Amino acid sequence: MPADPSPHRPSPSPAPAHDEPSADAEAASQGSPPEKPTEPAPKARAGGRDRYFDALRAVALIRVVSYHTFGWAWAGLVFPSMGVMFALAGTLMAKSLERPAVKVVRSRMRRLLPPFWFWGLFVVVAMMIHGWMPGWQIVFWIVPVGDPPGNEWGVQAWEILWYLRTYLWFVLLSPLLLKIFRRAPIPVLLLSLVPVVVFQYGWQPPYDRFGSALTDLATYLFCWLVGFAHREGVLQRLKPGAVVLASLAALAYGGWYALAHQAEFGTYDLDEIPLAQTFWSAGFVTLLMYFKAYYDVDFAWLARFKRLDRIVTIFNGRAVTIYLWHEIALILAVPVIDRFWNVPAFEKWLPLESQWFMFGIGWVLIWIAIPLFGWVEDVAARKKPRLLP
Repeated sequence: MPADPSPHRPSPSPAPAHDEPSADAEAASQGSPPEKPTEPAPKARAGGRDRYFDALRAVALIRVVSYHTFGWAWAGLVFPSMGVMFALAGTLMAKSLERPAVKVVRSRMRRLLPPFWFWGLFVVVAMMIHGWMPGWQIVFWIVPVGDPPGNEWGVQAWEILWYLRTYLWFVLLSPLLLKIFRRAPIPVLLLSLVPVVVFQYGWQPPYDRFGSALTDLATYLFCWLVGFAHREGVLQRLKPGAVVLASLAALAYGGWYALAHQAEFGTYDLDEIPLAQTFWSAGFVTLLMYFKAYYDVDFAWLARFKRLDRIVTIFNGRAVTIYLWHEIALILAVPVIDRFWNVPAFEKWLPLESQWFMFGIGWVLIWIAIPLFGWVEDVAARKKPRLLP
């Protein structure tokens, strides 16, 4: 989710000096014809979208769907999608907080909650049909500051809501976090790694809604703040050698901890090991954000590939929809494939037992969900509803 799908502007870069005469103007003043201008290279889309961030968000969403299809334990080591999405959301939040904080928080909640309510209506009704009786905890289906309740029948659908809950808490805390960050950016950024270490070696949060929220906030706090660091220009002022060395050290520690504690956690999957997730994501995301800050990349070349550029646009304009509905799409892919077994030609020629086939069917259903349900994101953003962004 997904990270925040609202339009955003890239970090400011030095603007050209408009008071300097252009080459054509100089040529004209000397009486010679101006040189024929070369065709400009494709630029980022109008509206200030940064295609580097857009591309990262699209890759993160693809990785999320892949992980929930195949269950690859190594997926988080290749691309820690949740850390990336929190970092992107953090930099956009810092940009938005140039406006009054109350308006920004209200706007973020307005963009998030209606798609969540629309999706939740289907999930809650389905669970009630399958025997679930909600109690007072159903309030978390209205404002998910805690994990919304559910039954085992619907767990695959609602277990992804931890991300929305964590994102919502970061949004609510961001005005205060940004003030603290601006007082001492680097010390605050480094100290953001302390809570998860304390939770691992000292006090452990309880296994309840409060404890889960606290653990997830601690796990991804650094990623959110490194988004602040990018927006505030802190990363640009750091020396490349120091950033790369620190990032590699964090990656090494996170990777080592995950691999060395497989017996304790039963896996090296970062999603199951908060301490390893924190340090691996911190190193990975810092390199991605510093690369953006140091080289000022914007992936404007995407405009040359119309279809790819269009797909990236859809992924970003419907990030919340894709994140919320992808698990339901994967759930529905199973009975859809079961129907294929009743067609002899499909049974003979299609790889119905392959997870890759289920992955493909899942994406077909996701692309059906995008025009069916994605318009809710437009309504939430106070835009004219469209089938595709």
